[in-house]
Amino acid sequence: MPGRILIGTQGWNYTGWVGPFYPLGTRPAEFLPTYARAFRGVEVDSTFYATPAASAVRSWAGRTPRDFTFTLKMPQEITHERRLRNADDLLHEFLERARELGPKLGPILMQMGPDFGVDEWPALEKFIPRLPPDLRFAIEVRQRRWMQPNTLPNLLSLLTEHGIALALSDGKWIPRETMMELAERPTADFHYVRWMGPDREITDYSQIQFDRSAEIRAWADVFKNVANTIDVYGFFNNHFAGHSPANAREMQGLLGERPVDPKTLGPQTSLF
Repeated sequence: MPGRILIGTQGWNYTGWVGPFYPLGTRPAEFLPTYARAFRGVEVDSTFYATPAASAVRSWAGRTPRDFTFTLKMPQEITHERRLRNADDLLHEFLERARELGPKLGPILMQMGPDFGVDEWPALEKFIPRLPPDLRFAIEVRQRRWMQPNTLPNLLSLLTEHGIALALSDGKWIPRETMMELAERPTADFHYVRWMGPDREITDYSQIQFDRSAEIRAWADVFKNVANTIDVYGFFNNHFAGHSPANAREMQGLLGERPVDPKTLGPQTSLF
């Protein structure tokens, strides 16, 4: 069956988007339902900092359309602090909370820190089999040594065995060309793509500050080759170019989707 492509952003709660994306006067409580009129999915960043309350998760689900998808970042206490070790209790609590989303739950991202290197392979090898097979997971590594000929085959083999996606991250850690090549070697029945950008000093999220159109076109070409068979989840960070909704809308257009004009996102507008 042909795969689906779901494009969105990393987060939705940005006051800098009011005006260029959210209509003027949009209140923070209205950000998520307004966002969901333009995009069919979002990567939730707040779960990285703590497991959310059940009431918060139910609120997200209740304020979005039936076919909306949330992807969640695994808490940093599991990935960064415990470094995948002795974390069964935290993992269980987080996954139980994530399941509150029901059919709106998409992949769960394990974003490893830049100091998580190949010397910690034993922890990864023990942790991956503990993940429940009925949920989708992706893992992002941020050291180039993971991509070396003596380490990459083992990583891909482990992920393939358990159906875990290797997140393709367009950032400063691993060359873009390497990530694009790995798009031809999926380890799961979906791809998970994150456009992070090289500049973490951007603080104004209201407008595009760097022209990344060439990079976006290159990734769109990659998707056209792989999306016939597997799903693709792709999310832009504000640091990629300054204003992630504009990047996501550009990608949607290149993939043949009709981007939603922000001018139509008034509070009474329903696109579903």
